Amino acid sequence: MKYQRVLLKISGESLSGSEAYGINKEALHFYASEIKTAYNLGLQIGVVIGGGNIFRGVQGAAQGHDRIQGDYMGMLATVINSMALESELQSINVKAVVLSGLAIDPLCEKMSSQRAIEYLKNDYVVIMGGGTGNPFFTTDSTGALRALEIKADLLLKGTRVDGVYNKDPEKHNDAVKFNTLTFNEAYDKGLNIMDLTAFTLCKENNLPIVVFNMNQKDNLSKILKGEKIGTLISN
Repeated sequence: MKYQRVLLKISGESLSGSEAYGINKEALHFYASEIKTAYNLGLQIGVVIGGGNIFRGVQGAAQGHDRIQGDYMGMLATVINSMALESELQSINVKAVVLSGLAIDPLCEKMSSQRAIEYLKNDYVVIMGGGTGNPFFTTDSTGALRALEIKADLLLKGTRVDGVYNKDPEKHNDAVKFNTLTFNEAYDKGLNIMDLTAFTLCKENNLPIVVFNMNQKDNLSKILKGEKIGTLISN
């Protein structure tokens, strides 16, 4: 197996499926099933989910909420999504646990690197909610930070497109896909892959990223088996 421990980052909006907001049961089951297929390969899997299907701090600020308060509300939204995924994974016989950047006793334990790694070694899928526990950081930054904390071999960013393009493929028919990129190439081309904080964390710590279509069945497990799916970004 090419990878032993990975961090999967998926957006909160992906859990809403065909609905405008909230958690769609079919979408939740699909993602849990995809994680289970990868889990059955014998890998250690950490997961970070966004909260945009429930509340997004930046949007809240635009609507008049205090940015800091809005970000904390967004962090709580990620905990709700994390608990939903935990429950769905457990229902299909996958051991799962939620750790949170925010201390929320008795719902979930506080995130720590040591605790997360211990759970991973004991065959749990570790879902890390609550953001970084601090305002002004996106869940992309959380994904990069948590990947480094658990010493992951790879950060997987699941999206609804099949990789990184030179422009939005949903708006431009002539968009060109990159199969591989270096971090510097991505910087130079101004590609919007992750926010700069997350991207810089990965570059400086030599953590490769694969951006791929999470909505395509078996893509996750194919990547973990070494198939060239999506776009690989590395130094």
